Amino acid sequence: MTSGFSLHDWLLGMGRNLLRWLLGWWTVVFIGAELAVLAFSPSSYRRESRGVVLRQIYYAAGPGLPGFITLMALFNVVLIRILVVTAFAYGLTQYALDAVVRVLVLELIPLISALYVAVEYTIPGGSQLYKLRRSGALDALRTHGVDPLSREVLPRVLAGMFAVLLLALLSGLMSLVLAYVAVHGFTTAGLPSYNHAVGNIFNPVVTMIFTMKTLAFAVSVALLPVANALRDIPRRPSRTSVELQGLVQMFVLMLVIEIASLVGNYY
Repeated sequence: MTSGFSLHDWLLGMGRNLLRWLLGWWTVVFIGAELAVLAFSPSSYRRESRGVVLRQIYYAAGPGLPGFITLMALFNVVLIRILVVTAFAYGLTQYALDAVVRVLVLELIPLISALYVAVEYTIPGGSQLYKLRRSGALDALRTHGVDPLSREVLPRVLAGMFAVLLLALLSGLMSLVLAYVAVHGFTTAGLPSYNHAVGNIFNPVVTMIFTMKTLAFAVSVALLPVANALRDIPRRPSRTSVELQGLVQMFVLMLVIEIASLVGNYY
């Protein structure tokens, strides 16, 4: 009877944890749907609201942009050199550029850009929003007739998405330039073959998958910390729990997105 009672408690606990997990994801989806409606609403972009959005975009992408580009340039030079030298050593010269573009531009750059924005902006922003909620500042906005989603939440989500897309775009262009220099050197003679090789890689299907993956990374990184800051986490009300909850959900969702993109690209 003791084992049966323990099994019953274990199953009951598993059921509660599963229900809590499903409710957490439902809250994320619901908040995301509300923000999507607000994002396409003209009333969200009045003069005062535009100022808040632009300010958050600067906080998300401006201060860290020079350092990120510098680190990405060093990372690109090292990784491109490793890939090119390895391809040349094994007599696979014709595949060197293909490997560089696929590994760097298609796979690593969107992931690194999303993680950088998450660490530098969206997770700290989610913590700030959580403190505003706990202090009653969001309720005070409601009492003054101001929607907290439009004033405090939507600008952070839009800024996080913009930062991921901007960093991924700049890093991708820089990687393509550095890859050309590593393979062909400082000459324009290799441009026709380079354009042909890159064009073959970025066919319509791969381009669509790459765009959707980068956008999905941007949405997950921008939305999950904010959504967890706005919902109640039973028995774990601390700020650290909110950050960890958002981080775990973010990694799980990004892993699913990456696996889906790999299946679409290579299977």
